[in-house]
Amino acid sequence: MEGPTSHVYFSQRLRLHYVDWGNNDAPPMLLVHGGRDHCRNWDWVAQELRKDYHIIAPDLRGHGDSQWMIGGSYNQVDYVYDIAQLLHQTKMTPVTIIGHSLGGSISVNYTGLYPETVGKLVSIEGMGPPPAMIKERLSQPTAKRITDWIDDLRKIAGRQPRRYQTQEEAFQRMQAENPHLSEARARHLTIHGVNQNEDGTYSWKFDNYIRAFPPVGIPFDEMYKIYAQITCPTLLIRGTESWASDPEKDGRASHFKNARVANIEKAGHWVHHDQLEEFMSITKAFLAE
Repeated sequence: MEGPTSHVYFSQRLRLHYVDWGNNDAPPMLLVHGGRDHCRNWDWVAQELRKDYHIIAPDLRGHGDSQWMIGGSYNQVDYVYDIAQLLHQTKMTPVTIIGHSLGGSISVNYTGLYPETVGKLVSIEGMGPPPAMIKERLSQPTAKRITDWIDDLRKIAGRQPRRYQTQEEAFQRMQAENPHLSEARARHLTIHGVNQNEDGTYSWKFDNYIRAFPPVGIPFDEMYKIYAQITCPTLLIRGTESWASDPEKDGRASHFKNARVANIEKAGHWVHHDQLEEFMSITKAFLAE
């Protein structure tokens, strides 16, 4: 696999990393990974689309080879700012965006805020928690959400990143986490997803602080208003074996002006890994319209 080139940009004084798959004269495409993932998560998708698009894929703050936050939390609006800065600095708009999970949510919110800059949007399980989980969370007083967040951060602060004695051990953990992954894909994701520590052990690149769900952010009812501002054709993809609910059945898809939902069988949360061929077939057909 001929890989991409690595680049750096700055956002809110953070040194953030992204990869560029070349083909500069082609239409721009942005690939945004999910939580605890990294930009090389998209390698198989990028290989399928690199002949038709100029693809860039960032490591979100606190992920991959991007810098970790110091003195702040990982909030949705900060992630959105980072993506806005990347597209502003690279001048890669109008752009086609594909995002997964956290990256899908970031992509949807960015597109609603800057609808004129996005030509088409694909969001893989990128609409946050199901409505039932949101309802439960909103039933908690704001003060409790904040104190729970403080408690979570204190626990994380006292938790050392897990160390694996070998890269092979980390690979086994990766494969156990997602049994749909082939051995080759699990190894590839592991190689690009770990750093070697000074004592020779290996740890995942992501910052453990990303696990703490911020107590405040964009209110969910306001987020739905942002969805309504999206003008481009939108494809919402879900794996039928995932924890995520069907956005058509639960009503969230109705907030979009021009969206359709595709449910992919025998796929969990990482749809583009679990059923790559089916995902690419559906996505290519959508992009070609």
